[in-house]
Amino acid sequence: MRIISGTLRGRVLKTARGEGFRPAMGRTREALFSLLTARGIDWPRTRVLDLFAGSGSLAFEAVSRGAPEALVVEKAEEAVRCLRRNIADLCLEGKVSLVRDDALRFLRRTSVTGIGLVFLDPPYRENFIAPCLALLPPHLAADAFVTAEIEKEAELGATPDCLAPEAERLFGRTRVLVWRFRSGGDPQHSDPPASAALCMESRCVLEGNMTS
Repeated sequence: MRIISGTLRGRVLKTARGEGFRPAMGRTREALFSLLTARGIDWPRTRVLDLFAGSGSLAFEAVSRGAPEALVVEKAEEAVRCLRRNIADLCLEGKVSLVRDDALRFLRRTSVTGIGLVFLDPPYRENFIAPCLALLPPHLAADAFVTAEIEKEAELGATPDCLAPEAERLFGRTRVLVWRFRSGGDPQHSDPPASAALCMESRCVLEGNMTS
């Protein structure tokens, strides 16, 4: 798997293998990033959260295109090893922070805010999307994008009113969805905190998980 565009274009990513791992294919990734670009995403001002990160292909693609930092969350040991290798091989230790945790548990207990883009790419048939969407709003910056890749026939369930549908596309058996967060002027979401806050928080969570 290769990064499609940006400063890391063409770099090869290691991928986790086995049941439950489903790397975002190049065509689907390219289409998703085209949807975001068409909607005016400002990469240099966008902090990224990649839940169910797997190999981290979505987060690394975002950083390659200019995102200043990304937080990747993954609980499977094989995928965590793969993420560590990719972060090291791409020399992104200062930009990509890794948290080993269950995505829902992470959202419930983290205090990270100011996220401008969220990737949700959970295992198929696990019904994680609706619970994640319900927990995301306190962590989002104003006008943040939230994306999901789910199976074509999946029932999405209820979504928060503050997440406005932006796009929906089908690619084979994969459905790609994009929402835009509307904070309603809530000052809690109006301005992202300092860049260092995301990495500091992620290191604390990672250390807690490693010792738990």
